[in-house]
Amino acid sequence: MIKVEEAIAIIEANSTKMPWKSIPVSKALGYVLAEKVISPINMPPFRQSAMDGYAFKHGIRHQYDIVGISQAGDHSNFKLKPTEAVRIFTGAYVPNDADTVVMQEHVMASEDSILIAKMPEPFANVRNKGEQIKANDVVFEANTLITPAAIGFLACLGITEITVYKKPKVAILVTGNELVKPGKKLSKGKIYESNSLMLQAALQTIGINKIKVHTVKDNLKATKKALQFILKKNEIVLISGGISVGDYDFVKEALLKNGVEELFYKINQKPGKPMFFGSKKDTLVFALPGNPASSLTNFYIYVYSAVKNRMGFSNTNLLKIVRKLDNDIVNNTGKTLFLKALYNEISVEILDGQSSAMLNSFAVANGLVIVPEDVENIKKGELVTILPID
Repeated sequence: MIKVEEAIAIIEANSTKMPWKSIPVSKALGYVLAEKVISPINMPPFRQSAMDGYAFKHGIRHQYDIVGISQAGDHSNFKLKPTEAVRIFTGAYVPNDADTVVMQEHVMASEDSILIAKMPEPFANVRNKGEQIKANDVVFEANTLITPAAIGFLACLGITEITVYKKPKVAILVTGNELVKPGKKLSKGKIYESNSLMLQAALQTIGINKIKVHTVKDNLKATKKALQFILKKNEIVLISGGISVGDYDFVKEALLKNGVEELFYKINQKPGKPMFFGSKKDTLVFALPGNPASSLTNFYIYVYSAVKNRMGFSNTNLLKIVRKLDNDIVNNTGKTLFLKALYNEISVEILDGQSSAMLNSFAVANGLVIVPEDVENIKKGELVTILPID
């Protein structure tokens, strides 16, 4: 049995990034850049008006003759005298002889002239060429997550394809004779299977949306056969249940018989002690406890960072924050505790229902309070470390 810090270090050392691929920008949402992107153009590519109004050369005058119209998409470079202005619209080309745009709300206009009632500052309401970004500047560094805004920015620069890290193929294997799919009749001795839906949802928060779910009975032969297939098809495998030391827990044996290298088994923590981590070639295997709260806790502590690492993120771990404790904590287990909690801007409350089988408190928690294995007591008002999970 190893310490939490050792388990995290082993997983980090074995979570290599996925290979690269080029994809259209339109399909890049949720991917992570594998290399930096350089802007091919200035943005804006010419001086643009930021307002609907009138373009003119700033000076002491307030009255100007209107000599033309500049609409978005036009490229009419009017030759303006100091006494002349151009009617202009948002995004339109600002003539070279103009340096300022006055908002239409700040002028009194007739058919062929304007009188500026409220004079803007020189150079106001003009977006300069390259104001957002200049040609050959870096648009995004490598390891940047592609968001909707990033897609919009890349598109406005005329970029149609980028190089990203592939997303790992992820499978979930659920074990247990007692499990029934939600929606079906629940007979005596059976419980509804929830871990696969829970883990899928947790993976989706990272950006993994295509997940294969497999089920198997508590049987060594069936478990071995299922894993043989799953290990060939995926880069990350999550297994729910069957990893403890019961008579019907066959997952560890089935993994070893399939050539999975054991990197650690069991962690000195509560909840979530019976966890297996291993690898086979480029595939990472996490055999998680069957108890729902234990399974989700270990997902946040271990699986979350590994998946993000493989996806190409530079910052992969959950952030840590510090708050004042609202309750006393007693840790007489000699283990690291991860306690479901509810925090605000000032303090944190440890919730009732810390059992490894209970999800009701997890469903309202927004953080996990970490109690190190060598800390026996934490008093109300003392500072504690929290992993936000909201």
